[in-house]
Amino acid sequence: MASQRRHQTIVLAGWMFVVTIALAAWPRPALADLMIIGNDDKVVFDAEGNRSFVAPGKDTISVVDITDREAPKILISFPLMNSIFGPPVNLAITPDERLAIVANSVDWIQDGTSWKPQPDTKVYVFNLKTSPPSQIGTVEVGKQPSGMAINRAGNLALVTNRADKSISVLSISGNDVKLVDTVAMGDEVAAVAFTPDGKRALAAKFAAHKIALLTIEGQKVTYTKHDMPVGLWPYNIDVTPDGKIGISADNGNSGSPDGHVDTVSIIDLEQTPPRVVDRVVVGDAPEGFAISPKGDVAVAVLLGGASVPKSMWFNTKRNGTLAVLKIDGKKVTKVGEVEVGGLPEGLVFSPDGKYLYVGNFTDRDVSILKVDGAKITDTGKKLKLPGQPASMRGRAQ
Repeated sequence: MASQRRHQTIVLAGWMFVVTIALAAWPRPALADLMIIGNDDKVVFDAEGNRSFVAPGKDTISVVDITDREAPKILISFPLMNSIFGPPVNLAITPDERLAIVANSVDWIQDGTSWKPQPDTKVYVFNLKTSPPSQIGTVEVGKQPSGMAINRAGNLALVTNRADKSISVLSISGNDVKLVDTVAMGDEVAAVAFTPDGKRALAAKFAAHKIALLTIEGQKVTYTKHDMPVGLWPYNIDVTPDGKIGISADNGNSGSPDGHVDTVSIIDLEQTPPRVVDRVVVGDAPEGFAISPKGDVAVAVLLGGASVPKSMWFNTKRNGTLAVLKIDGKKVTKVGEVEVGGLPEGLVFSPDGKYLYVGNFTDRDVSILKVDGAKITDTGKKLKLPGQPASMRGRAQ
């Protein structure tokens, strides 16, 4: 054990030296469109799709400038633990790009000669305006903080605590982020999304197969006890920019492909109370999900076969795909699929809605796609990453 600790110390020292050099070279532009990526190098899949857990110490959080849409640049990578366990929305950037807020869903502990996850309770705050950016705070929340959302006003954040079955309410004032309340949800919650006016939010009750409605007045967040039944294992949720509908990505198999089709569920937010009005078949295991800032298209990420053994009867393709959904008012229709890389997780639309970035976990890169209405095409260009992208977000809009 002593020799192992010495080895880990040497590795960490070398890693920090590299990061220090990167910090010194920080080329922060005056104006930029940013996205943030959580890279998890503790969970690995071999060529046969078998999963294993390895020692921690190589995870990073990358801040990426996407001002040049087809040539994004990594501005800096922080040494910080992040996890693929949890939906790929466990981090966020404030609308003014002042702060990045990053939740670490699980800690990594040694179990004999191997490693295993256990719930963490930490949310980290970074100031993106300093040169170089700096960590300015840590907030203790509930167990296994996962899905995160920041309102359009940039003064409130919600964090779903899966293991605690609760939602943490964080106030944001300048650079100050504080825990102001915890809302009990009664069931495991995986993701959350604000409505555009900031007066309501939708929370995905993963194991209960429902979407819960929250009301918001200032910093007071209330669980209304109004739950809407959606497809199996809702893992992600988003709301259109006009606030008319919410869409949940229903994973279907508690986190992995199983060969059967799954759905997204359409929630009419203009009805009182809101209700599920449609379900659209998208394919096997939608996980990452986002609606364009234009509100005319949404994308559900289908995981593909990179994360399950090749011997599984349904595993006929390694790469994942994007189910492209056209949004016309409250009518949502699947209009196509686009192949990306191995085990795609998070995705980010550019603020103008003209480009889409998808993190491919096992390929350690980001696919860059062009968006023209409901037509999405792969440019063939990639952004290489220092690790495996488990989560991705752009600035809150």
